[in-house]
Amino acid sequence: MADLATVTTAPLPVVTLPAEIDMATAPAIGEQVAAALAPGVRAVIADMTATVFCDSAGISMLIRAKKRATAHGAELRLLLPCPNVLRVLKIQGVDAVLPVYHSLDEARAGPWR
Repeated sequence: MADLATVTTAPLPVVTLPAEIDMATAPAIGEQVAAALAPGVRAVIADMTATVFCDSAGISMLIRAKKRATAHGAELRLLLPCPNVLRVLKIQGVDAVLPVYHSLDEARAGPWR
């Protein structure tokens, strides 16, 4: 089975998420985001550039990944230029919990808390 998300590591780990994040894909994606939280990593970027659909299972996965990142002393940053997915996350209040960036350069430069 092919990976649902891909990870690159320089200068910050970037986990590229698939077009659809739902109850069938969210658990495996969450594990890949968690795997990017290696010791010493200060931030992980979840690249949702290709994501056009994210259901409640995907939202829950993002919140769990944020909690895991915080427990590791790191930050989860969302790269999310798609207005439709961003609208759903805003309605659910996710943008109040996770920093959302509109470009990879912004996400890389984003402040670490």
